[in-house]
Amino acid sequence: MEAVAFLCVAAAALGWGFLRVWDSWECVKSQEPAGVPGDGSRTLLVIAHPDDEAMFFAPTVLGLARLRHRLSLLCFSAGNYYNQGEIRKKELLQSCDVLGIPPSSIMIIDNRDFPDDPAVQWDAERVASALLRHIEVNSINLVVTFDAGGVSGHSNHVALYHAVRTLHSEGKLPKGCSVLTLQSVNVLRKYLSLLDLPFSLLQTPDVLFVLTSEEVARAKSIFWRIHTLPWRPPDSPAGGKERQGQLGHRECTVSEL
Repeated sequence: MEAVAFLCVAAAALGWGFLRVWDSWECVKSQEPAGVPGDGSRTLLVIAHPDDEAMFFAPTVLGLARLRHRLSLLCFSAGNYYNQGEIRKKELLQSCDVLGIPPSSIMIIDNRDFPDDPAVQWDAERVASALLRHIEVNSINLVVTFDAGGVSGHSNHVALYHAVRTLHSEGKLPKGCSVLTLQSVNVLRKYLSLLDLPFSLLQTPDVLFVLTSEEVARAKSIFWRIHTLPWRPPDSPAGGKERQGQLGHRECTVSEL
């Protein structure tokens, strides 16, 4: 037990030291990653449920906000799996306020076509149709969503990927509209937090966001508020440690579709 405690302390000290060094690099605050549209880009985050934006995409959103993107969000359900959809919609607005997405740029689709249920397979064509309309009406330059693994494996997350993939492969996306998908990683890497950074760097992803300490504090403030909500059962199928580990990351890897 003493050896385990020592390793934990050593890992924490190493992570803290790396954080201090990284935060001193001006490039972290000003660098524009290759493959990401520049200043003023109209970027759409596409999620399945309220809290996806905080649990999985906070590093990406904060990184894009640092690059002065004009962020908007499209959520395909109200998150009504536990009959608390109205509460969760309000919490989504609060979360987006911290992330820098204004209420006027948030759309929540709340209908029977897209129920919050991991046992229900959303119709990919309907998802794609609704998404394409939103992209065209709002002149979106960049779409950010889940990859084929859905990060947590939730079927609703995966459905969003397949819809975007269909639009991309069939050439239906407007000219100049790019797509980035959040890379799913195994459970071990989710828990490594900052220590996972070397692995991400070695994989040479299309885009890698690494947050400053101030941005990490903002992301975690959203996470802890959501993670301790009274409506979330402790045995929630998509909750618990897996989500906590994911937000513990200081870096977020997204790949070009």
